Amino acid sequence: MELLSLEEVRSGTQLVHRMSRSHLAVGLAYIASYVVLDALSYIHPFAVFGVTPWNPQAGLSFALILLLGRQYLPWLFVAQLLADLLVRRLPLPPIAEFSVVLITGLGYGTAALFLTSPRMGFDPTLSSRSAMLWLIGVAVVSIGLVSVGYVLVLLQHGFVTKADLGQVFVRAFVGDLIGVMVFTPFLLIAFTRRQFAAPSWEMGVLMLIILAAVWGILSLNQPFRFQLFYVLFLPIVWIAVRFGLPGATAGLVVTQIGLIVSIELTTQSTGDVVAYQALMVILAITGLAVGVLVTEQRRTQNQLRLHQDALHRASRVATMGEFAATVAHEITQPLTAIGNYARLAKFAAERSPPDLEAAAKASTEAIVQVDRAGEVVNRLRDFISVGRVETGPAAVSLLIDEALSIFRPDLDRRGIVLVTQLERDLPSVLADALQVEQVILNLVRNAAEALTNAGRNDGRIVIEAAIRPSQMVTISVTDNGPGLDPDLAMQSITAFATTKRDGLGLGLSLSRSIIEAHGGQLHIEGTSRGVCASFTLPIYQERSVGS
Repeated sequence: MELLSLEEVRSGTQLVHRMSRSHLAVGLAYIASYVVLDALSYIHPFAVFGVTPWNPQAGLSFALILLLGRQYLPWLFVAQLLADLLVRRLPLPPIAEFSVVLITGLGYGTAALFLTSPRMGFDPTLSSRSAMLWLIGVAVVSIGLVSVGYVLVLLQHGFVTKADLGQVFVRAFVGDLIGVMVFTPFLLIAFTRRQFAAPSWEMGVLMLIILAAVWGILSLNQPFRFQLFYVLFLPIVWIAVRFGLPGATAGLVVTQIGLIVSIELTTQSTGDVVAYQALMVILAITGLAVGVLVTEQRRTQNQLRLHQDALHRASRVATMGEFAATVAHEITQPLTAIGNYARLAKFAAERSPPDLEAAAKASTEAIVQVDRAGEVVNRLRDFISVGRVETGPAAVSLLIDEALSIFRPDLDRRGIVLVTQLERDLPSVLADALQVEQVILNLVRNAAEALTNAGRNDGRIVIEAAIRPSQMVTISVTDNGPGLDPDLAMQSITAFATTKRDGLGLGLSLSRSIIEAHGGQLHIEGTSRGVCASFTLPIYQERSVGS
């Protein structure tokens, strides 16, 4: 048996200490968050034991175990006990209090552990319908069992009568369920995907509409409040369709907070509050269902596009292979002829006397075959360089859209926001559409790789197009990445000069050749916020065709 050295023992001990400190920090942060949420949601408490209509701390407990595992299970008991002490002042006797804490902690902890078991294959990013269905189903069952245990403890200790069992159960069940339905998906997406929909005016307007609708509905007379509550389904479904599950979870959180604040400001009755929360459960399930369906559909479409891109690349490789075989076959013939004519010229020169006429004729034929071999090589070069320039009128917006149609799923996967800012009434340019699209795609791919390698979680690429003097249109691609090394700025568009570990350094060089063949120029420069790559193209004019 091999003994550990003293340094290895010390290193292991330090690692254990760091892990212990991290575990303690997370546990304390969870307790603090639990108590704060319990205090903020402690509105319209029912009876002395304080059942509330919304318990976001239940959703926090679910998320903790789903994200970090069974080692944080003991913190669930500590958090609830401290919250009852600080917020509710321990309204139950010690035995009843410990029973409630034990039932709640074991119920929610066991449910979360069941979801995270290997055989379940639960996806905490909630990227599929099955993951969302399992979360909702397990939450409903576990919350139902916990609520039953809770009311039985209250009944045993004389805090409720048998006549009130149904009412207390419904309040406890609805409060915890809405907490899990609204808060747990939001936290899971926030800590696994670490991104939500990019802020936009559309999202902001929808959130304002939700808050205004909640306030307006609760400000109406009693008969119309519940009837008009379904108006909230419109903005939630809209957000889910436009922004997927991340947007839907954010919208539900805003709706729930707006509902609770409006309830407090409009002094609703306790019975009405429970009814509103029951409707909120239906709204949450609807929003989550639509959001996960949209997200799953988008992921399927992205995978299909990636597969199409892979098939396209495979087709190109296969075509290159076929072309290479043809080139090898064709170039073998002139090379063989060159060798034969060279030998004939050698034999003619070695005769006595030398046959100068035969040597000259053989040399002439050898030169012809050399020229033929050169033509074959030039055909290969033209193929790799995307072919000849066949210019025609092309819309700038269409060039950009076509170039990004294949690469956009990759940008979404990397979490990079793409923005296009085109000057109004841009004229068409004179260009070979296929080649210019290849240039745009290459510049965007370089920017995306730079952002990914820099570890930016807020990656942003802006594509701009505007008219410039001298009858030219400038198209630029700007990113907020790490910037450009000044020492590499001069050589960054030189063939075989690259900063990528696995790059060949041909992308920008080929792009420059294409743009210069169109009569434009390619520039790359560092900015205060990243790198800007821009190129110019001539504006299309009637007389420019065929010139």
